[in-house]
Amino acid sequence: MERGHHTRNEIFCQPEAWANALDMVEQARTGLTQIFNADYDQVLFTGCGSTYYLSLAAAALYQQMTGKLARAVPGGELLLNPETAVGQVSDLSRNTLLVAVSRSGSTTETVRAVEQFKKQNHGPVIAITNYGDQPLAGLADLPLVIQKGQEQSVAQTRSFASMYVAATAMTMLAAGAENLRGEMNQLPDAGAKLLARYEPVAREFGENLDFDRFYFLGSGARYGLACEVNLKMKEMTLTHSEPFHFLEFRHGPMSMVSENAVVVGLLSEKNSSHEQAVLYEMQALGGQVLSLAESGARVAFGSGLPESARNVLHLPVLQLMAYYRSMAKGLNPDSPNNLTSVIYLDI
Repeated sequence: MERGHHTRNEIFCQPEAWANALDMVEQARTGLTQIFNADYDQVLFTGCGSTYYLSLAAAALYQQMTGKLARAVPGGELLLNPETAVGQVSDLSRNTLLVAVSRSGSTTETVRAVEQFKKQNHGPVIAITNYGDQPLAGLADLPLVIQKGQEQSVAQTRSFASMYVAATAMTMLAAGAENLRGEMNQLPDAGAKLLARYEPVAREFGENLDFDRFYFLGSGARYGLACEVNLKMKEMTLTHSEPFHFLEFRHGPMSMVSENAVVVGLLSEKNSSHEQAVLYEMQALGGQVLSLAESGARVAFGSGLPESARNVLHLPVLQLMAYYRSMAKGLNPDSPNNLTSVIYLDI
């Protein structure tokens, strides 16, 4: 099999997995509605690695859309330090909804954390995964299984995006935003058009090996996505890469900006002027800037979708950029250095 074949295919075929994610949420509508109708003190999202970053993005969006307390915690922290996430074991009055995310459904920390959570009777569990025959789906009160997000590559692309679409659609149901949930059906077509239009941009930035560092900026519901595309750059290309909130980048990290640095901005609507100002400053320092937004950016989605429903569109072009850089460096993005698809631990 040609080097990088699986990663490229999984990036380009992901809109089909997005459609599958939307279908799965729709099929689970009744069960999800019953869970969301209950009153919770907090909603926790958990995962490991990529799916922890997904949890960061999903929790921010959930709190924004529903007005209810939501936050993300790594699976290992939920397992080893539950008192910092849920509260004391004896505090059973703290009613919590747990959303556990895992591509494989068998990551040790996440599975053990869910087992412990259920044993302590804190509340129901929703699982978002790509494999329904693994332990996590069996532990959940309601599993959302997106089979078309399954991958052969180690680094998550299609799987991450499909599970994020499911988390977004689920959030729309929780918020009672039926109009936004309906508009999300346009996402697969928007994603396919985006990849076709901006593949040359992804290739231009990815194949330029004069660049030696990448910074991904995102705030609000986009910070977790900035973390994820940063991880793709690290995993696939073994390149120095870091994520930051936009305004935080001025507080020290911008000292690293030079003509060899790429600063990628995942722009919002509400704070676009403040975020663009950061990018202009980094450009003035000699950095190369790549902006992504619905309009007025180097990568312009042109989707016509509301911001809360379209955030997944920040991912494909940046995933493809990492793929092209990996290939240009002679690496194999299908099988990154030192990594495996699932982490099993003796815990």
